[in-house]
Amino acid sequence: MTPGESSPQTIRYGTVAISLHWLIAVLIVVAFYLGWIMTDIPGFTPVKLRYFSWHKWIGVTVFAFSLYRLSWRVVNPPPSLPETVSAWQRRGANVVHGLLYVLMLAIPLTGYFYSSASGIQVVYLGIVPLPVIVGPNEALKVFLRICHVSLNYVLLTLVVLHVSATIKHHLVDHDGLLMRMLPFVK
Repeated sequence: MTPGESSPQTIRYGTVAISLHWLIAVLIVVAFYLGWIMTDIPGFTPVKLRYFSWHKWIGVTVFAFSLYRLSWRVVNPPPSLPETVSAWQRRGANVVHGLLYVLMLAIPLTGYFYSSASGIQVVYLGIVPLPVIVGPNEALKVFLRICHVSLNYVLLTLVVLHVSATIKHHLVDHDGLLMRMLPFVK
């Protein structure tokens, strides 16, 4: 089999799963980037406040799409891995995918609670005020900030592992796993 060619037993994900995967991935990259640069802007400038708002809005959107994606996955299980994938790789893939789902929900939640503990209400898209569940609390604010930032670095590590495994399957194993999730590929 040539690189990039799907094996006869490789079944693609559906359009909804593929769309949600890539939409959430792009949103996470943008949110991570905004989070990275906004914290280095000194003071409370209009640009910094705008970046914080966008970061929060993206986080809420990632949370909502992740809930939808998880629900979709329960009703529409992913295609089985090819038989050539070893048992340890299957277990590893399941663990990494499970952790990615947990983080796609936990990171926005810790950010939301961090914002609330800071005394700042999240107003989605500048229109919909989200309920304040946690009141202002300095100690909790510090703890939630550490959690939010740490979980983002765990996510970054898992994404690097996920992408590396995908590239390995594509370039070394030639088992068609990458083709299962690429949009616009038949």
